[in-house]
Amino acid sequence: MNKADESINGNDNSPAEQSPTTLKEKVLSAFPAFRSRNFRLYFIGQIVSMIGTWLQMVAQGWLVLEMTGSAFWVGVTAAASSLPTLFLSLIGGVIVDRYNRKTILLWTQSASMALALVLGIVTLTGTVTLAVILVLAFLLGCVAAVATPAIQAFLSEMVERAELHSAVALNAAIFNASRVIGPAIAGLMIAWIGTGGAFIANGLSYLAVIAALLAITIETPRTKPASHQPPLQSIRDGIIYTWEHPVIRTIVLFVSVVSIFGWSFMSMLPVVAKQTFGLGSDGMGYLFSAFGLGSLSGTVLVSMSSGKIRSSSMVIGGIFTFSLALGAFTYASDERIAMAFLFIAGIGMLSAFATMTATVQRLVDDSYRGRVMSIYLMVLMGFMPLGNLQVGFLSEQFGTAIAIRIGSIVVFLATLLLFSYRKEIQAAWREYREDKDV
Repeated sequence: MNKADESINGNDNSPAEQSPTTLKEKVLSAFPAFRSRNFRLYFIGQIVSMIGTWLQMVAQGWLVLEMTGSAFWVGVTAAASSLPTLFLSLIGGVIVDRYNRKTILLWTQSASMALALVLGIVTLTGTVTLAVILVLAFLLGCVAAVATPAIQAFLSEMVERAELHSAVALNAAIFNASRVIGPAIAGLMIAWIGTGGAFIANGLSYLAVIAALLAITIETPRTKPASHQPPLQSIRDGIIYTWEHPVIRTIVLFVSVVSIFGWSFMSMLPVVAKQTFGLGSDGMGYLFSAFGLGSLSGTVLVSMSSGKIRSSSMVIGGIFTFSLALGAFTYASDERIAMAFLFIAGIGMLSAFATMTATVQRLVDDSYRGRVMSIYLMVLMGFMPLGNLQVGFLSEQFGTAIAIRIGSIVVFLATLLLFSYRKEIQAAWREYREDKDV
């Protein structure tokens, strides 16, 4: 059985299976990516930066809701920041496969810092408008269209291949640990110093990840830059590779459905907090944090269970859990019950997504890594604007609870379909391996 096959079935013999004898070895056994100095530096810098990012995301939604009083415009603003991913990620993937990934990250993080500071300044000076917020959110999304696949591809240069599953899960844990801390801080910060202060804090937080990147040393990149073929040809090759790979194709198609109908509920949490439960900005922060705490638990579970639970079981079980908990959330009449269901939904969603991302990272050929990850992230993040728009529209027409409930039902049905075709997918993967000799 080859390494790729072991990855699918969760049987690869990684350092996580060694018997730990000390506290340090216990930690490294559970989280083998921390064996890498470079990853440890990245982890510290990125978690500070991501806390700042969540400050801005929450503050931005709250500011738009206060300015317009409209759930639709909250959804539109969220869509503006993720829309560029749909159109620019493929170009971003070509850039990531062609140029030094550390350099790309230094430039993109610096650009994101500048945009956050501009938004903070115009907000504090009282000159902010909805148009300004939309433009800056769109520009930040353009930067993210290059930065996000660069981060995913850079993980493979910071750790050994056997540690990649753990690195992907811990990278997702960064996002979700910040999701716990950031919204709670944002709620308090908005109440104390306003949304402008939250935007400035986000801008300053980028200094941590920039410093970490400068301290990271990559002696020899694991892959050579792709040949400088025409960009359209490079994109085409990446799309063909993704489509012909049965497992990666299945994951991408499934993620597209969950991205539109699953993740979209996040943009409505400010509306749920204010209009359903009558909460202020601090209460809104607690709702975000409940989902984030569950998400963090899910990603830690993935890292610790690497090689012990089949990937397919983790994905299907996780999304089933998410859809059922999200549906139950829409019926909650008390914010504490709602937070409990959000916590469960977070465990399910992120255990599934961390597993899918790690599976793609393990199976993809290094020469296609940037382009394949850009396609995966284009579907994951680029389709979110469609989800934000549909949930915002349905909320205006039928109410926020019904809009979120419809999404949870669609995700549940998609997962049921994936479960029913699991044997056909496994057969296609075996045939692909034989044809490609991988």
